[in-house]
Amino acid sequence: MRKRSFKPNQASETFVPEESAALSASLDRNVEALKRIFSLSDDVSFRTFLIGGTVKAELVYIPGMSDRQEIDVSVLKPLMRSEPAEKADLQEVKNRVLSVVSVEEIGTIGECARQLIKGDPLLLIDDCERALLLKIAKWDKRAVEEPKTEPSLRGPREGFTESIATNLSLLRRKVQTVKLKLQSLQLGRYTETDVYIAFIEGLAKPSLVEEVRRRIERIDLDSVLETGYIEELTEDSPYSPFPQQQFTERVDIAAASLLEGRVVILVDGTPNVLIVPVTLVTLLQAADDYYNRSLYSSTLRFLRYCTLFISLILPAAYVALLNFHQEMVPGKLMISIASAREAIPFPTIVEVLMMQLAFEVLREAGLRLPRQIGSAVTIVGALVVGEAAVSAGLVSAPIVIIIAFTGIAGFTAPHYSIELSIRLLRLLLIVLGGMLGMLGVMFGIIAIAIHLCTLRSFGVPYLTPFAPFVASDTKDTMVRVPWWKMTKRPSFANGRNRDRLAPGQRPEPGRGEEE
Repeated sequence: MRKRSFKPNQASETFVPEESAALSASLDRNVEALKRIFSLSDDVSFRTFLIGGTVKAELVYIPGMSDRQEIDVSVLKPLMRSEPAEKADLQEVKNRVLSVVSVEEIGTIGECARQLIKGDPLLLIDDCERALLLKIAKWDKRAVEEPKTEPSLRGPREGFTESIATNLSLLRRKVQTVKLKLQSLQLGRYTETDVYIAFIEGLAKPSLVEEVRRRIERIDLDSVLETGYIEELTEDSPYSPFPQQQFTERVDIAAASLLEGRVVILVDGTPNVLIVPVTLVTLLQAADDYYNRSLYSSTLRFLRYCTLFISLILPAAYVALLNFHQEMVPGKLMISIASAREAIPFPTIVEVLMMQLAFEVLREAGLRLPRQIGSAVTIVGALVVGEAAVSAGLVSAPIVIIIAFTGIAGFTAPHYSIELSIRLLRLLLIVLGGMLGMLGVMFGIIAIAIHLCTLRSFGVPYLTPFAPFVASDTKDTMVRVPWWKMTKRPSFANGRNRDRLAPGQRPEPGRGEEE
């Protein structure tokens, strides 16, 4: 795939007019042009030396982004000790003298500048109209480790890092097939961020791959620093509270998505990759569901569905019942709640909203504080604030229990993005419950259901395989059937090859001995 060309901002003064000009045969003129481009950049080094003691050359590099040992051993030493000559032969230098694995030729000042800031040194030789780009960039990067935001009790511990080269190698090692295709392009006028579209040829629908490529190619902005930029600029319904793309740091989740026929988008500089298309069912699946036995996984998955629904409606239902439908509450329970609220000066809806806001503040504080004290502040803060609020008569004890259970139930969401959606919609339902009672809560749930039915992710209905109903895809929804029954890939993203398991895989102990 052709890489996206650089489009400088007309008001920018970062690049000088010489950037579009071809390299000159004069070494001094080329060096002077590069020095003007990097006139205010003290981290760029210019090293002048003689090839074979006779031909003048210039090595331009950024010390913090290039392998200095490789420069000394594979570039400077062989060039300076080469045989003397009146004029250096560029091809001979490239193919015989230099012992660098990858060397490319560059013909313009602008390309030299753009490649240099990526960490690859440049070799300029007098009386040569082309420069040599030495692919020996090296900078510090984080080691591969387990993602802290997506823990798993069983399964691989590998997570993506900020290095795109490392991420591509992790994906290649996990999916070792020549049909894994990685198409690259660049986004961002100033950052020129490397973006890769990954898919398995024959599994992903060609129309899906083309749609992903088209949406990404139309992006034109100054910078792309994280996958969140691409997510907001390529989603189907930008004002929907529900995520229409899945992000993950886990290599195994990305690999499993590729094998289902979906497309993975990788961005240099971030450990989060995007997976498209996505459905609501997909966002409620955890990695552990596929590594544990189906009976255990199905039980936990069904429990996850129930707790997330409770997290969505429990505070709203409490407000609606106490304000409009007291007859629906058992008598003894109603007396207990009324006695607890006897000295409370606020209406139920204000009480619930106050505690919900306090819980969100404590959770956000625990997230932003340093890890060593964040968890302590969250737990201690919740206990202290809840106890103090009840003792002061600002809120009742049942409200503290309701909000605490609601928050804990929301933590069962396997993906943070879907939990954010539930938190937003929960506030809406609380307001509707306080205004219209259970009728308002039901109206809110119906509105959410209608919105989910109309929502799409890269053209795929969000409620697939329930709406539209696809019987073969229901084996991996609210429950997960055993692996030997999941013979087909999901139809919503997969191309012609849907078979992923050979028939007759059900375990039958003793069958081989009888035969």
